[in-house]
Amino acid sequence: MKKTGNRLSKILAAAGVASRRASEELIFSGQVQVNGVVVFTPQTFVTLGKDQIKVNGSLIHGEEKKVYYILNKPHGYICSNKRLEGKKLVIDLFQSMHQRLFTVGRLDRDTTGLLIVTNDGHFAQKIIHPSANLVKEYLVKTFQEISHTHLEMISEGTLIEGCWIRPFKVVKVRKGTLKVCVKEGKKREVRLLVEKAGLQIMSLSRIRIGDLSLGNIPIGSWREMTSQEKTSVLGNSKIS
Repeated sequence: MKKTGNRLSKILAAAGVASRRASEELIFSGQVQVNGVVVFTPQTFVTLGKDQIKVNGSLIHGEEKKVYYILNKPHGYICSNKRLEGKKLVIDLFQSMHQRLFTVGRLDRDTTGLLIVTNDGHFAQKIIHPSANLVKEYLVKTFQEISHTHLEMISEGTLIEGCWIRPFKVVKVRKGTLKVCVKEGKKREVRLLVEKAGLQIMSLSRIRIGDLSLGNIPIGSWREMTSQEKTSVLGNSKIS
């Protein structure tokens, strides 16, 4: 017999609770109930309007209007929806929006720059999936003057999470400034590549994801994405 409804993880993502992957983590950790029973299987089939679905005690009513924002992330904020004592969350910058928002991917606390914030889990999953093949570009400022040897060492790559990772492109911009382009998206990837070359980082900012550029958005500010930007960011980006 054909199952009716949709998978629980998909329903949560569509309702703007979190991305599909993050929704699965919520389910695995026992934070989701269906008809009063804690469910640990993301593939559980449910039907909105028929089944009562709660996340941490809050009832899920249905799909939210999808929203998409570009943020220039400030220093000191973390990309998490989990409230941690003494930590500033990126989503705190959107308190006036009254929506369940989450970040698409992550930047570490000390990294600033381009971050996509949305309530569309399907859209988020497309961007963070390796098949998207998106290039992320970072602007790095160092305390030392950057030499050709430094650039060669960064280009050689380094071991991260058991994999040898090489940047897509490395370019010196000025005496103590370079741009690093990566595809893999490993945790603290750019920092590890630059520090492995013996450079001390003064500041690190992401300025581009695929064809989507940060532009002149002030630090800590955000704006809505245009329809064209939503479409273009899902396309492959090539750097000349």
